Amino acid sequence: MYKRNIKENPLLRSRFFRSMNFRIMLFLFLIGTIPEIILSWALLSSYEKQSLTRLGNDVSNQYQILATRLGSGNYLDNLNNESLEGELVQLATVYDGRIIIIDQNLRIVEDTYDLEEGRTMLAEEVIKCFKGESTSHYVSGRFIEMTVPIMTGEEGNRTAVGVILASASTDSMHARIDALRNSSEIWLVSISICVLALAVLLSNWLVKPLRHMNQSIGGLVDGAFDGDLNIHDCTETEIISDTFNEMLAKLRLMEESRQEFVSNVSHELKTPLASMKVLADSLIMQEDAPVELYREFMQDIAEEIDRENTIISDLLVLVKMDRKAAELNIAVTDINEFLEQILKRLRPIAGKANIEVVFESNRSVSAEIDPMKLSLAFSNLVENAIKYNMENGWVRVTLDADHKFFYVKVSDSGMGIPQESLDYIFERFYRVDKSHSREIGGTGLGLAITKSAVVSHRGAIKVQSAVNEGTTFTVRIPLHYIV
Repeated sequence: MYKRNIKENPLLRSRFFRSMNFRIMLFLFLIGTIPEIILSWALLSSYEKQSLTRLGNDVSNQYQILATRLGSGNYLDNLNNESLEGELVQLATVYDGRIIIIDQNLRIVEDTYDLEEGRTMLAEEVIKCFKGESTSHYVSGRFIEMTVPIMTGEEGNRTAVGVILASASTDSMHARIDALRNSSEIWLVSISICVLALAVLLSNWLVKPLRHMNQSIGGLVDGAFDGDLNIHDCTETEIISDTFNEMLAKLRLMEESRQEFVSNVSHELKTPLASMKVLADSLIMQEDAPVELYREFMQDIAEEIDRENTIISDLLVLVKMDRKAAELNIAVTDINEFLEQILKRLRPIAGKANIEVVFESNRSVSAEIDPMKLSLAFSNLVENAIKYNMENGWVRVTLDADHKFFYVKVSDSGMGIPQESLDYIFERFYRVDKSHSREIGGTGLGLAITKSAVVSHRGAIKVQSAVNEGTTFTVRIPLHYIV
């Protein structure tokens, strides 16, 4: 009704194009101001990098000098040198940082914070440093962290007997950058005012082809996805026209996917109902059917009801999975214990087929996850590995992690997946072997649920498989949930 009134009422149409004129003006304003914002940001970033480099070089030189003194003075053999300890504290205070000294046994012998003395340090940077490789990296917005080897021996035959692990604050550097940023903001405001005036003039010139575009779009039938938009008055309208046509193509694809999904759901739900109908009709047609036949048919009907319930339950899980990731109940979870609990529930199923389930963990891992959703994902992977395995086979679950992600591999000695099916196994209702899947109770939704849960955690899943050689699923999940 509102669109029809716009077409028929000149006043409403005038207001509509004034609104378009304002949006074009805003667009031109952004086009004019974004480059200067980017330039300002680039200059500030360049200054920040140069300041950071200078600060890093200064700090590195100081700690290199300190490392030379420590190596030549055999400090690690004399831990009660109060003068040198005072110098360490003073140097750490100058850079508003922290100094940790580690001996060749990876034991912390000195800490200016007095927090870690006596503990063992196994950081990768420390190991590299013992091989003579100094490291340095910047923790954004906080401090510079570096390692420097403490060397002893003659030139050409020097060995590392310790490591200095030190940090330096970047607060003073950021204070200078903030002052520059305030000055640049004043210039940005002045330039933006000039750009705004120019945008007003250009928007009036561009509104004419947009009127033509509005007439063409208004001619499309509501809800119909056929027909493309072809506006070539100017480059801007041609780009918008092409974008609109791309949107129409995606809408057509989405509509086809929706119809296919509805068709698949209908088929999957009707199949158990059809089976129950056949069984029930068979009983009705046999007036004097024996009790054993009734019992057998009723058992078959009960199994079909269970299968129908499983399909509906999996569909409900998928609906929940498709909601926004904001609905995840994120909690810090011990992944080792989390996987152990999953395997504990599934080992009785594996035991019936004499399948060995092994869990291997390379380290203790804690991560921010939604335990319920990921439990569904990993349970599906392990349960599939058991169901589609060979008798007397094995399932191996491996856990590992780095500084960003944890990795879970689920490998089996099962029947494997053909190469032509690997690209489709995560699609809803897809089955590699439909007859075998129905025999063991598969619905074709398990891997779709698994992928949805992994993707909602900003993770990834991949699969490697060969027929009659087994399958390996690898899941990667961030240790810290990314909003």
